[in-house]
Formats: sequence, structure tokens, C-alpha cells
Amino acid sequence: MTDGDLAGGDQPGVRSVHRALDLLERFDDEHPTWTLHELTKVSGLPKTTVLRLVTTLEQRGLVAAIGPGVYAIGPGFLRWTRLSSASMEIPPAVRAAMNKLAADTGETSNLYIRVGRTRVCLAQAQGTLSVRHTIAVGSSLPLWGGAASKVLLSDPPLLAADPSVIDDIAAESPYDGDFAKKLRVAASRTGERGYAITHGERELGASGVSAPVRRSGGRVVAAVGIGGPTTRFNDERLPGYVNAVRRCADTVTSTGWSGFSAS
Repeated sequence: MTDGDLAGGDQPGVRSVHRALDLLERFDDEHPTWTLHELTKVSGLPKTTVLRLVTTLEQRGLVAAIGPGVYAIGPGFLRWTRLSSASMEIPPAVRAAMNKLAADTGETSNLYIRVGRTRVCLAQAQGTLSVRHTIAVGSSLPLWGGAASKVLLSDPPLLAADPSVIDDIAAESPYDGDFAKKLRVAASRTGERGYAITHGERELGASGVSAPVRRSGGRVVAAVGIGGPTTRFNDERLPGYVNAVRRCADTVTSTGWSGFSAS
């Protein structure tokens, strides 16, 4: 392995693997297909590199050509999707707690875990109100915004293991100046009070309340919370929302669910 194969800076590992995964992460609900030209433009990589990576991914069935120079996620992921669904099944007691949270508040409840510098929605219970704010299960969202992000970043062992993680996450946000400092303060405050509230931080008009799911040793393994229109997350309703979310988080914690974390 040459030095050029190694990922540099804050991404230890094999650079070509990181690049291939970065290309795969470009495929989402809003961009189910990409052309080679588009992938080259958004990735900032040389066209020859993108072509080589896409060709390799196509050979392994992870992307598929659906037209001249147009690619989509390939059938190779079907097997992994089945295996992931089986191994990451949410326990009935956890789903019951989330359903109760949605029923008690009327807002949609979500369960997130941290994956690298993102948070991934593992489960959801739809709210009962007609106007809702929903996130597709399986969606990967940035850690710089949202109540669940503050909760996931409030885990002391995470910050101790990687002191620069908040700086790196803040650098990916649309905010500049002292946002890293503000994010660090918000994470610390969340850890102290046991919940987070945000308004319009990631998406204008959307608010959220979230609380930590912990292991027996106190480690934060997930965040559970509710989200909805900011107009409903007002001074009158917020106290009840916070109490309901914290009760749900305590209930999920009491089930012993580990959040798929071994640490």
C-alpha cells in the first residue's frame, strides 16, 4: 500500500475506500440517480478517478447503469439491506415507548444513533396531528444541527476520545464564525440538563426536543425525540413535550437496549 492509498487528515483508513463510500452517499431520496459528469462535479475528484471508482462499484453490484452514463444504487445492496434489517431490529418495547410518545404529544417521534459525523434515523412513530414533520427511516442527517445531534454530541466519552470532533462537525455546517464554540456549549449544556431543544437550526420552521438513551454505565447510545412545526413548540407546550420525551428516553433506557453500540 502506498501513501497515496491512505486517507489523510481526519479520515484514517484507505483513501480510495473513503472516496468510493463518499460517492455512494451522494445517492439519496433527492438524488436517486447521478451522471458521471455530476458525480465528478459534486465530488471535486478528477474525472478519471470517478470513472475508476464507479466502474469498480458497478462490478461489485453496488451501482448500476440505468442509461448512458447514468447510475443508480445497484442490486448488491439488497442482500446487505436484508441483513441490516434483521440485525438492527428495534425491540417491541422500544417501539411501544415511541408510539406512546407520539400519542401523548401528537408529534412524530424518532430514534437516532450516531454514525461517524452523522445521525441516522432508526425508527419512527407517526404523530396524530395532521401537519407533521417527518424524516425517512434510514436517513442520514448532519450532526451540526437539531436537538438529537446535541444529545448525541453530549456523550463525554465521545468528546474525550476525539476532542476535535465538534470542530470538524461545525466546519461542515453552513454557519461560520464561532459556531464550533456555540455547538460545544450546546452539547455541554445538553449533557447537564438531560435534553435539548432546537428551533429552525437545520430546517426553517421545524423544531425538536430530544433526550438521551443510555447504557447502564451512563454512555449515550441513542437520542429519542419529537419534531414538528415551530409554531407548536411554544412556551405553552414545550414543558409537556420535554417531560414526555424524557419519560420515553428513560423507558427505552430501562429496556436495556444497547443502541447497537459495543462501547
